[in-house]
Amino acid sequence: MTAWYSWFCGGAIAILIVLPTLAQAQSAPARPIQPDQVWQQIYQQLPDLPLENQYINLETKKPATDNTLVGRFIRYHLYSRGRSPLYRLDWKISLADYLGINNPPQEADYPSRSTLRQNPLEGDIQAIRKLTRKQREALVQALVDAFTPPSRKASTQQP
Repeated sequence: MTAWYSWFCGGAIAILIVLPTLAQAQSAPARPIQPDQVWQQIYQQLPDLPLENQYINLETKKPATDNTLVGRFIRYHLYSRGRSPLYRLDWKISLADYLGINNPPQEADYPSRSTLRQNPLEGDIQAIRKLTRKQREALVQALVDAFTPPSRKASTQQP
């Protein structure tokens, strides 16, 4: 019985030493999500998407040209709804919100409501509804690609 006990204790100690090392080696460093950079990338890939950036900034009283439909959509998805940026289904659920199929966005918690003279929610809903199915699919794919870490992209590619 002592041989089994010493083997078990020795194995348990080895596991306790190796597990933290394995966890550190396998976990990729978290890449901070920066929607301000992602929306620009999306518009480069999909230049036919509407910008919806004609709204006036409350402070500067000038058009907020860097406050776009895709930027607000990303912030709505991530911060208002708390959904993952990595999964197509989550992005589709957010689109369903805009299309009135799921849980419509609320004016009180919509991105940029407090920085623009007019809440852009209604205009954004109309712009999303005008997109074709093909445009919506391309938007979802571009968003998933933009937020997927390079290490995950390499592991999901087929040989």
